[in-house]
Amino acid sequence: MVLLSLSTAVVSALDLAAILVMFTRAPRIAGFSAPEVLFLYGTSTLAFAVADLLLGTTERLGRHIREGSLDSMLVRPVSPLIQIATEDFSPRRAGKVIPGVAVLGLALPRLDVGWTPGRVAMVPVMVVTGTVIFAGLWVLTAALQFVLIDGHGATKSVTYGGAFLTQYPMNMFARDFVRGVTFAVPLAFVNWQPALYVLDRPDPLGLPPLTRFAAPAVAVLVCALASVAWRAGLRHYRSTGS
Repeated sequence: MVLLSLSTAVVSALDLAAILVMFTRAPRIAGFSAPEVLFLYGTSTLAFAVADLLLGTTERLGRHIREGSLDSMLVRPVSPLIQIATEDFSPRRAGKVIPGVAVLGLALPRLDVGWTPGRVAMVPVMVVTGTVIFAGLWVLTAALQFVLIDGHGATKSVTYGGAFLTQYPMNMFARDFVRGVTFAVPLAFVNWQPALYVLDRPDPLGLPPLTRFAAPAVAVLVCALASVAWRAGLRHYRSTGS
């Protein structure tokens, strides 16, 4: 189990290797230093890993619908969401948490910021709210499979794609794209907006300073939407008849 967990951690850290290779060619990425980018990587990776550990298997909902195995879940006295989230659980998946924790431990002491009580408190808050946002997106994209059935690949663009996106400073992307992941799919609130406060950086979109503290409210909103979508999907579900 230990070896499998370590191998999972190594595979999960491949994105980190890509970031380090970039810094061998340039001192900054989009104006952010190595400790600052590693801070974004650590918070994003840790939040996504915990959300994946808790609800990552919900992406299998489409397969359960196609095979008819969701029917048996619906007659059990336990929520089908809990059943899907806990099926085939393996402790080795906890290895995904290791890179995020390790990188945060290295990056935080090297950040050139004035650590106030507010900034110190923001770090655990952004990890928790980031986890909740990713968890809500897992459930929301899973609920879409009640309609799409075979939309497993498409939904990964939001979950796994969102995890990759939030590892980098968002000012390196087009402004319209950043607006999209701020107001449509709120990935910017996983760590980017809170990180602007921690790192004392201006918002490239010119949003008000209060936006940097909106992540908890966004997390609640995403979970509420996910809950509505999941319940609506269950209400309109029709058995495959198998």
